Amino acid sequence: MEAMQNTGPIACSTMAQVRQCIDDLDMQIVALLAQRTSYMTQAARIKQHQHQVRDNERVQYIVQRVGQAMQAQGFPPQIAQVAYQALIEQSIAFEDQEFLRLRQGVAP
Repeated sequence: MEAMQNTGPIACSTMAQVRQCIDDLDMQIVALLAQRTSYMTQAARIKQHQHQVRDNERVQYIVQRVGQAMQAQGFPPQIAQVAYQALIEQSIAFEDQEFLRLRQGVAP
C-alpha cells in the first residue's frame, strides 16, 4: 500500500490501513535519514577543524525552516522542530565521530 500519492495522504477507512500507511512512510523516512546521514560523513571529510562540526546558526536555521514548512502545511510547527532538534543533535554526534575516524593516524 502506498502511503502518499502526489495529491497527499490517501483516505483510510480502517486502523489497519492507517497503520500500514504510517509503516510505509516510516520506511521512506528511514531511507531518507540514511541518505541524510551519509552527508554527515561528507561534511566531516570536508571540514578542516573539529570545532566546525557544530554550527549553531545552521541548527537554528534548519529548526526554524522546518517549523515554518510544517506550519505552512497546516500542522503544529513543534512537531517538526522537536523531531529535527533531536535529529540534528544525533547527526552532529555522528559527524563528530566521523571527523575523528577519518583522521585516525593523521598528525594534526
